[in-house]
Amino acid sequence: MTELADLFPGFEARRIQTAGAEIFLRIGGAGPPLLCLHGYPQTHVCWHRIAPSLAREFTVVAMDLRGYGWSAAPSGDPEHKVYSKRAMAEDAREAMAALGHERFMVMGHDRGARVAYRLALDHPACVTRLVPLDILPTSEVWARTTAESTLKAYHWPFLAQPVPLPETLINGAPEYYLDHTLASWTRDRTLGCFDPRALAHYRALLKAPERVHAVCEDYRAGATCDRAADDADRKAGRIIACPTLVLWGSDYIGKGTAKVLDVWRAWCPNVTGQEIVSGHFLAEENPDASLAALMPFLRAGAGVPTSRVR
Repeated sequence: MTELADLFPGFEARRIQTAGAEIFLRIGGAGPPLLCLHGYPQTHVCWHRIAPSLAREFTVVAMDLRGYGWSAAPSGDPEHKVYSKRAMAEDAREAMAALGHERFMVMGHDRGARVAYRLALDHPACVTRLVPLDILPTSEVWARTTAESTLKAYHWPFLAQPVPLPETLINGAPEYYLDHTLASWTRDRTLGCFDPRALAHYRALLKAPERVHAVCEDYRAGATCDRAADDADRKAGRIIACPTLVLWGSDYIGKGTAKVLDVWRAWCPNVTGQEIVSGHFLAEENPDASLAALMPFLRAGAGVPTSRVR
């Protein structure tokens, strides 16, 4: 992947060995630490349009989840725990600790948002503020599954099918599958919102068979151990205590039947949020509106007056 463009000029590139995988990340800026976790089918590159602005006030750590981008892609296991959000959250905690950050804010999109809220549940002392972008909690998604939602989000049951069905089909036409998936989740149903250099990173992800297997394992975990972990937390009455900001796309989660903040209030009472005019990819489709919503919340966590303008 060395031929892929560096979309984070001035950011340091690092590799950190955790107990479960070697993790690749970018580090830039100065100030309170902010961990940024991407979703599927993307990499840390998804933050490239907002990272420079964030780095003016925060130490931004943009991490590739295990199996994605330039992080290691370990083989899956029969119980899918290798790609559980609990294991990925542990990667994040260990990587941040290795950088000297025992407490930090965390923002995640899509699968990365699932890792982020699992991190807040499993390691509440580490997470000072939480920002999930365009998701509902995993167990909530499964509980609300209907014929209509399955047609819209077919990838959840498809990618969770046993090895090697989804891997075989995706490996037969990886670029077609990637482009179709990305375009179908944008507001205008095209690839026009993506920087071609970022698209090259995303296409490279699904051209590597070991990473196709990894992302399928990610979704198999979502259907099994991740859902079970969520259900156990709800049964035990565990909540996310830190201040939480939920942002969602007007043309993705915003078009669902669930009232986003009502769902999240059951998980984290200290939650606020708003809709962004966008499809699923808020940080790339509408970076200005995303930053306008993010900055006051992040600045409050850092003790910076919300009236500060950059």
